[in-house]
Amino acid sequence: MKSQKARSVEDKYTQWKSLVPVLYDWLANHNLVWPSLSCRWGPQLEQATYKNRQRLYLSEQTDGSVPNTLVIANCEVVKPRVAAAEHIAQFNEEARSPFVKKYKTIIHPGEVNRIRELPQDSKIVATHTDSPDVLIWDVEAQPNRHAVLGATDSRPDLILTGHRENAEFALAMCPTEPFVLSGGKDKLVVLWSIHDHISTLAKEQGPAKSPGSTSSGTKHASKGGGSNENRVNGPSIEARGSYQGHEDTVEDVQFCPSSAQEFCSVGDDSCLILWDARAGSTPTIKVEKAHKADIHCVDWNRHDTNLILTGSADNTIHMFDRRNLSSGGVGSPVHKFVGHSAAVLCVQWSPDKSSVFGSSAEDGILNIWDHEKMGKRQETAGLKAPNAPPGLFFQHAGHRDKVVDFHWNTSDPWTIVSVSDDCESTNGGGTLQIWRMIDLIYRPVDEVLSELDKYKSHILSCEKN
Repeated sequence: MKSQKARSVEDKYTQWKSLVPVLYDWLANHNLVWPSLSCRWGPQLEQATYKNRQRLYLSEQTDGSVPNTLVIANCEVVKPRVAAAEHIAQFNEEARSPFVKKYKTIIHPGEVNRIRELPQDSKIVATHTDSPDVLIWDVEAQPNRHAVLGATDSRPDLILTGHRENAEFALAMCPTEPFVLSGGKDKLVVLWSIHDHISTLAKEQGPAKSPGSTSSGTKHASKGGGSNENRVNGPSIEARGSYQGHEDTVEDVQFCPSSAQEFCSVGDDSCLILWDARAGSTPTIKVEKAHKADIHCVDWNRHDTNLILTGSADNTIHMFDRRNLSSGGVGSPVHKFVGHSAAVLCVQWSPDKSSVFGSSAEDGILNIWDHEKMGKRQETAGLKAPNAPPGLFFQHAGHRDKVVDFHWNTSDPWTIVSVSDDCESTNGGGTLQIWRMIDLIYRPVDEVLSELDKYKSHILSCEKN
């Protein structure tokens, strides 16, 4: 018998599916054989008349019958106003989307918990698994592998050492410098520079081999995998800095978009901490009890670097203004966003509009918010919600279980890729969706009405015919 929560998700999904042609400019549904815990857009490869080709990074979290993998896919991103409503509506939940094609497979030592791309060179990605190390991959130089039982792990291009215990989720790349930031169960935030490695990588490697001649000597337990222990070989570097201030596991980290020396972190101690590497290894500002429960995620606004978002197991998102925070740990959120019915797993600012952000949660919903709309109640696109929470203007209810990750596309700013772990609800693997809400939802009202007015005579003539 289905639980009330499962029925609620299914009801929302059924209602959502009937409204897809009205709400979306484009939607691609891709059934995954294995769940993916992370998804990221890579570089744009080609531009054409009706669609663009772009890299997409995801993972396969297996049961051990085959190895865990890091997947590099090619994705056809349909341009705005190209897809027909009939096409948008006709998708099969169990099918693989023709818009997503696997390009290369890297056999990953352990499950891929998180993927982050380097902004200065998006073919360089970092991954977290259940180990103390961060693994760096040049996805173009890595050879394509066949994920069969017994296959040896691919060798990372670089291994970042410095954590004392497993660092499984908290991972970030710096927008301004080739720096990597990580947090772990050792309560530490650790910083590396990979500048020297990136600058020499092209000289050392051949077109079809992965570089690395030394061994880090680091052992990794293979969670859920076939082998008992994996040894990862590859060149390793030590940390540039280690920062202590949390009292429990660090769950997420993020750089300030305008400074490689400033960053923030959140954790299971319910704290938000701001750091400045120039000021030493202790917190610059520590906001205690930033939420009423564990904090899972954090993001820093690239357009307004005073604004920081946090998402928590208390089902809420808080927005902080760092100008209101003090070194004594005093500071209240500017806004509290209440719209999820389960733990918030991911928050991310829009790359296009400074006031817009998304949040995904264990309730299977991905919400799009605009903090400039706070204090205004409105009909929310996606569901019939006359009493929608302030600031919420779109709900993506296309997933039927927890939405573990999503990523805005900087090359096509209102296009989002999202992944859900559907094992429990559908006896399947996972679902990857690429979607773009119809632009009438987010564009200024006057602009939309003006455009519709242009087509009024055409619509009326069609009705007469």
